[in-house]
Amino acid sequence: MHQYGVRDVEKLLHLPRSTIRALVQAGFVSPARGPRNAWRFSFQDLIVLRTAQALAAAKVPHRRITRSMKELRRHLPETMPLSGLSICAVADRVVVKEGGSRWQADTGQYLLAFDGDPADGSLSIIERRRAGASPSDWFERGVALESEDAESARRAYEGAIAADPTFLDAYINLGSLLHEAGRPADSERVYRDAIEACGSDPALLYNLGVLLHDLDRKSEAMDAYETALRGDSELADCHYNLALLCKELGKPREAIRHMAEYRRLVGGKGE
Repeated sequence: MHQYGVRDVEKLLHLPRSTIRALVQAGFVSPARGPRNAWRFSFQDLIVLRTAQALAAAKVPHRRITRSMKELRRHLPETMPLSGLSICAVADRVVVKEGGSRWQADTGQYLLAFDGDPADGSLSIIERRRAGASPSDWFERGVALESEDAESARRAYEGAIAADPTFLDAYINLGSLLHEAGRPADSERVYRDAIEACGSDPALLYNLGVLLHDLDRKSEAMDAYETALRGDSELADCHYNLALLCKELGKPREAIRHMAEYRRLVGGKGE
């Protein structure tokens, strides 16, 4: 039976080591020990780890997760079956589908789909709420997942946009997430799509300006910042960034004006 080290789990499941350690300490899995007492995870362990983490992120009570994971662990095959394997939630039960057969384990109202083959590095779990979720449901899930699972947060924001193509906040959060993940081209595409779908929102244009500034596309960044301020002249951070940009472009008067406006806005808070 193939076993996986902690680095393998980090790579395959996109879970930080701290989360893996917490799930092991919580008793969801009991990995074997290898050379130098290192943890060695089985195929079943990987599925249980990822499912437990996802259910925890969905705020399913710990006791229910533990009960469900024990049942799930007991029924899982030792390796990926040729017929494929998927895990989803129907009402309040986990349904495991293996080929034409299926079985259930008790969980919370949360939807998971599992597919891939850990042997070739394609293990993944696609997370989504049950059918009929509103754009706000998707968006709130994205916000809840950002700090722990950026990829699932990205999918949630995309779900919100698919459900409502004018959901401005979902575009902004998704663009920011992609920017932070080092995917500037994807981030810019999201912002441009948002402008087309939602119009020239000041916060959206400010975020686009930050992205363009980081890409050293200074003239375009300045246009984005200035357009944002025409929509909302009290965006303090926009004045600050524009002051820095004007200084870089050799425009000292404009730099001083925007920095003074930034200080006025920041100093005026709470008065």
